[in-house]
Amino acid sequence: MKKIAYTAFVSSAALALAACGSAEDASTEAEAENVEMAADEALEDVVEEPAEDAEAAAPDDAEQSVSEAVEAEADDAGAAAAAAAADVMAAAEGEANAVASDVADAVDDAQEDAESAM
Repeated sequence: MKKIAYTAFVSSAALALAACGSAEDASTEAEAENVEMAADEALEDVVEEPAEDAEAAAPDDAEQSVSEAVEAEADDAGAAAAAAAADVMAAAEGEANAVASDVADAVDDAQEDAESAM
């Protein structure tokens, strides 16, 4: 008996809630005009503009120190890379000079051998 009474109460409550709407056409409640008018009415009483927070716009000291530290680290890395490139260039130039000297000696030896063979 309790289940029947409970079911009857729930169904009558659902029907009562469904009957609360006064519009016969369900699409009239979803029109944009009604929604925008309610929003405009809610904002009519607002007089003050939002205040700009100067602290929010200013970067923190921690952010500046981090960016300065990153910049300094990048500069150091760039200087180290430039020094390494200079070392490689010097080594390559030294090797090229040694090879050129060996080739010049080989050419001189070949010329001497050719002259002595004639």
